[in-house]
Order: sequence, then C-alpha cells, then structure tokens
Amino acid sequence: MQIIVTHDTAAQPRVLQIGSLQLLLAGLALLLLLFTFSGAVYHFVFLKAAREGWPVVSQIVRFVVRDETAQRDRMLRDNLDAMAQRVGAMQAKLLRLETVGERAAAMAGLKADDLRGIDRGPAPAVPAASAPGGGLYVPTELALAPGRAITDEALQRALDGFDARADWQADLWTLVESRLLEKRLRALTVPSIAPVEGPVGSGFGFRLDPFTGRSALHTGLDFPAEPGTPIRAAAGGVVVLVEHHPQYGLTVELDHGDGLVTRYAHALKALVKVGDLVRRSQPIAQVGNSGRSTGPHLHFEVLIEGVPQNPARFLAQNAASAPDSLAIRGRR
Repeated sequence: MQIIVTHDTAAQPRVLQIGSLQLLLAGLALLLLLFTFSGAVYHFVFLKAAREGWPVVSQIVRFVVRDETAQRDRMLRDNLDAMAQRVGAMQAKLLRLETVGERAAAMAGLKADDLRGIDRGPAPAVPAASAPGGGLYVPTELALAPGRAITDEALQRALDGFDARADWQADLWTLVESRLLEKRLRALTVPSIAPVEGPVGSGFGFRLDPFTGRSALHTGLDFPAEPGTPIRAAAGGVVVLVEHHPQYGLTVELDHGDGLVTRYAHALKALVKVGDLVRRSQPIAQVGNSGRSTGPHLHFEVLIEGVPQNPARFLAQNAASAPDSLAIRGRR
C-alpha cells in the first residue's frame, strides 16, 4: 500500500510505503484505543451518572444493568435455597445420629448427670409427626413464609447451630468411648476365665472335709489336673504374694484393685514374683500337690475385702460345670 503526499511548496511529492504488518498493527492500536476510550467513558460517565442520578444517563444505565442484576440475584437466591436444603438434610441426619449417640451412652452406663456438663448447643427444630409422611426436612429457622427468600443470615444461624450440635456429638462420643474403655479395662481385671482348663472338682460351699470327714466350708473351686499343668491368671493384676503356706502349699495371690484378690494354691512351681504385673491368661504357676492336699489340683479362690466369694459367679464359662452339691471328689 502506497500513500502519495503532495504540497505546494514541495518540489516533488512524498511517497509513504505501508506494509500489511504495519497496517495490522495500526488497526490493533486503533481498536485498543477505542476499548480504552469506551471503558473510560463507562467508568467516568455512566457509573457516575448512575451514582449521582443524572436525569437521562442514569435511566439508560439502570436499563442496561437491570437484567444483569436480576439474573445475579436469581442465581444467588437459587444457591441459597439449595444450600438451605442441604443444611436441612444434614441436620436431619444429625438428629438421627444424636438418637444413636444417646442410646450408645445409655448402653455405656452414662447417666443424665454425666451429660449435664456438655453443651448441646441450639436444638434443631423437629417437624411434627402427627401423620405418616416424608420428604425433605427443612429446619424451622429456614422455613420462611411463602414469597419470602431465605436470607444468608438465617442460613448462617442454621450453620452455627449445626456446628454446635456437631461439637456436642463429638464430646458425647468421646465420653462414650472413654466409658467403654473404662469398662473394658475393668473387665480385664475381673476374674472371667478358668485358671486351668478342665472340669471342676469340688465347688464353693459346705462339704465333707476329706481329712476329718466333718462338714466344712470349701472357700474356692478345685481344678484337678496333672502336675506341671500351667495355671493362668483369671484376670490382669499385680502379684502381691508368692509363699509356702502350711495348708495352701505354694500359693500365688494377685491383686486386681478395688479390694479384689484371686488366690492360686497347692502349686508345684511359681512362674512370677511379687511385684510383677501380669495380664489375663498369662501363666503364673504350675499345678502341684503341695500343702494340705490329697492329689494334684489347683485350689482357686476369689476374695473381696478378704471375704471369700463363689468363683463360679465370676467365671461365667465355668458356672454350669461348678457343682452346687456337697459331694466331694477327694480334693481340697
């Protein structure tokens, strides 16, 4: 492309040579200049006119942006409605979770006084159940009158309430877990397994003494077994006594706390020493025939505050085999 420029004072005309690339760059520069100018006009004229309420220009601006504003508000309202429905569904699930949590707390032995110190937070509203029905659950704080849109303030209040109830649930389950763990640890320290496998010989109660032939109280359970048979701890505890007794022979005693002690008598050999911490079912001695005994067996006792108890009540798996009669089997 050539442009010839002439002038009266010029001796000869000037010729300007413009290439395709230069022409394209010039067009882009012009287009950028138009965009910049239109943006400046929109910012300094139309927006200022809309803010200051110029008679004609402000109405034109409102007409242009009215549809855009309405569409944005409609999208925002739809998003709030959808969020409100999701919050309602989550709170309905939270109500069901609370019901399960309260049942679990009752099964764990928690009472109302134990839960009194936990802040439940605002309780979600529960819809009336006067008749069979279903559908989506929407909390009361989000269920507004027809024609009124859900506000972000109402949604925020619902979320705050949901967060508080979730915190309460976390505290409740932590307490339930702690109580269940406490029960489990307590169960591990209560005699619950037979110290020697096999049937029970003499049970707890009055019987004819094998040495004197007179009626006497038998304060434990006898487990006949071959010498050297392992004797297991009926529960976890601390070894508080390992000694030879004139009547009990070689005896091992375990303290399980709360005044509960188990005694294992007539042993051949002790496998633990005083002060040892033993777990349930751990071998602590071997069956023998020491002391006042007519044959190899384990004499097992359970004492609470020094008072003998019926071990069969603690050993649920051996309760059926524990005899209630006064018959003897030649063991003490």
